[in-house]
Amino acid sequence: MSSSPTAGPRRTALDALHRSLGATMTDFAGWDMPLRYGSERDEHNAVRTRAGLFDLSHMGEITVTGPQAAALLDHALVGNIGGVSTGRARYTMICREDGGILDDLIVYRLADTEYMVVANASNAQVVLDALVERAAGFDAEVRDDRDAYALLAVQGPESPGIVKGLTDADLDGLKYYAGLPGTVAGVPALIARTGYTGEDGFELFVKPEHAVELWQALTEAGEGVGLVPCGLSCRDTLRLEAGMPLYGHELTTELTPFDAGLGRVVKFDKEGDFVGRAALREAAENANHEPSVLVGLIAEGRRVPRAGYPVVADGKVIGEVTSGAPSPTLGKPIAMAYVDAMYAAPGTTGVAVDIRGSHEPYEVVALPFYKRSK
Repeated sequence: MSSSPTAGPRRTALDALHRSLGATMTDFAGWDMPLRYGSERDEHNAVRTRAGLFDLSHMGEITVTGPQAAALLDHALVGNIGGVSTGRARYTMICREDGGILDDLIVYRLADTEYMVVANASNAQVVLDALVERAAGFDAEVRDDRDAYALLAVQGPESPGIVKGLTDADLDGLKYYAGLPGTVAGVPALIARTGYTGEDGFELFVKPEHAVELWQALTEAGEGVGLVPCGLSCRDTLRLEAGMPLYGHELTTELTPFDAGLGRVVKFDKEGDFVGRAALREAAENANHEPSVLVGLIAEGRRVPRAGYPVVADGKVIGEVTSGAPSPTLGKPIAMAYVDAMYAAPGTTGVAVDIRGSHEPYEVVALPFYKRSK
C-alpha cells in the first residue's frame, strides 16, 4: 500500500483507480490523494443530498492489545476509554503534558482487550511514538497497522441504502459512533458509523488488496441513487459546514481541548492519572475566562476568507481565521475563527475579516453552520 520513503508520496491501494477516473491528485501529509474528480461543488452537494464515496486510506490505524490495553489508553489519552463498550467508538484527544493537543482521534473497542486508534494522517507517526512511549510499564502492545488497512467512506443520506444492499450486517442496529465486523460485497470489513461530513454514513476498514473490488461494488450499488466519487476538497467544505475541527487549523499543540471549546472530551473522573491532567485541570478552571472563543463567521459579501486572515472590529485585530471556504449549502463564504470573547456572541455586529487589506463584513454565528435533519 505504500512506497519507500525515497520514492515520493505514498500511494493508497486505490491510486490507479483514482487516476483512471481523472482525479486531480495532491500531496496530503505525505500521501498522493484525490483532491477532486470534477467539480468540488458538485461532489459536496452529492454528499449533502445523495451520497459520496471517499478514499481515506491515508488515516493512521494503530492497534492496542493486551490485558492492560484499556489502562494504557486511559493513561495516554484524555478520554475514558475503559468505559467504551465493545463495538462502540469514542472521539477523544491525545495531549502533551502541558495540555497542548497532539491530535484528535477516534478509538474503536474491537474486543475486550483490543482497540483501534485512528489518527490523522499528518499526526499518525507522532501519535504512534507517543503511545509506544506511554506504554512503558503497561501489559499492552502498541502496533502500527497503517499498512494493514485501506479505508473507504460512504457518506450522505443515501449511504445506508447503498451499504445495506451489499451486506448482511445489522446496519439498522449500528448506532452512531459504533462499529461491527461484517462483509460488504463479500469483502471482510470493520463497518463503522462515524464520519466527518455532517451526514450519516459508514467507514469501511478493509485489507488493501480488497479496496478496488469494494470501491467498484459500492460504485455500482450507488449508481441508481447518484453516488459520486469525492475528493479531499469537498471533505473539507463538508466538515467546515458541520463545524468539525481540523488538526493544524482549529486544533494545535498551542491549544488545549478547553481552548478549542472541546473540554467535554477530557474526563477527569476516570481512574488513575493521565498525561496532561494537571495542566488540563488548570485550563478547565480558567475556561470561563478564556481570552478567545471559536466561532462561526458568515460573509455578507462574496470574498472568501482563508486560514490566517485577521478578524477585526473597532479598529483592532480581535482574532484569526482558522478555516474558510465558500459554502455550497449556504451559498456564501464561511469561516471558523478564534476571536476575543467579547466579540464571540452570535449576532455581534461590526466584525470583519481583513482580506488583503479590505475589511469584509461578517456575521458571527454559533457553530455548526449546517446540521442535518434527522
